[in-house]
Amino acid sequence: MTNPTWPVPRFTLRQLHYFAAVARTGQISAAAVEVGLSQSAMTLAVAELERVLGAPLLERGRSGVALTAEGQAFLQHAHAVLLTADEAARLPFRRQDGLTGCVELAATYTVLGYFLLPALARFQQLFPAVQVRLIELPRPEIEARLHAGRLQLAALLLSNLERTDDLHCRVLAHSRRQLWVAAEHALAGLGSAGWPEIARHPYILPLVDEGDTNALRYWQAAGCAPPTFIRTSSMEALREMVALGMGVTILSDMVFRPWSLDGRRIRAIPVDDRLPVMEVGLAWPRVRPADPCTEALQDFLARAFGGNAGDTSRVNTI
Repeated sequence: MTNPTWPVPRFTLRQLHYFAAVARTGQISAAAVEVGLSQSAMTLAVAELERVLGAPLLERGRSGVALTAEGQAFLQHAHAVLLTADEAARLPFRRQDGLTGCVELAATYTVLGYFLLPALARFQQLFPAVQVRLIELPRPEIEARLHAGRLQLAALLLSNLERTDDLHCRVLAHSRRQLWVAAEHALAGLGSAGWPEIARHPYILPLVDEGDTNALRYWQAAGCAPPTFIRTSSMEALREMVALGMGVTILSDMVFRPWSLDGRRIRAIPVDDRLPVMEVGLAWPRVRPADPCTEALQDFLARAFGGNAGDTSRVNTI
């Protein structure tokens, strides 16, 4: 029973939608353009949400905004509420008991662990007779199986694909890349950081989902390099090294968490030069027509992540 002395925060779906847009774009002005609102109205809407919740959701800087620890936690709930509301509008009061079958879905490490699972759990609730057989595979193996027609569907970083000529692809989400530093790091107080400043510090390379390959490409394009590269295949080890000030890294917001495993604070700040946005999405072979269960999963995931269910176009790879 709710304690009568503790008022329950009241907010609207529209406020959650606005907040999610700000979190996704990293800028109040960009979010306002995206949803067709004035910048001042967007600022007021987010400020009112913070007032109602009694907690700061955003850290404001010269180059944009970043989620606070409270904002990161609230965003997960906001996404869940918005997804439920969307499902209520599209699929009111009924499960899809008539569809039966099995879908084999391959996913890479980060997409499976940081992006896909909550939506898959909801899909299983709505389609209880459809079995989703999950396989975790590295991107090269997934791509080889897709091109050979030996895989029904894959969820991966589309921007890492080497060939898409015989694949259908659907972008589900875009995730910006930012610089991760310890809360007390010399760069933490900056509104944004440039390559010369970043290059003064050891750089941590994640060996998952080709994060090391992408990072080395950025450094080569910048024409400079840090004093040392530290390589790790553990995201938790990477987070702990960043939080301890042992190095810095650039990764996407999809895998960002404001705390390390031991509770040390991590900050994300924009990089001056524009970095390629990471694309997360689905891919499936053109030569293998999708069965009804696969089509249902594709369309559900497109709705869950706000994608266009008919969009099979590709943005250029990085």
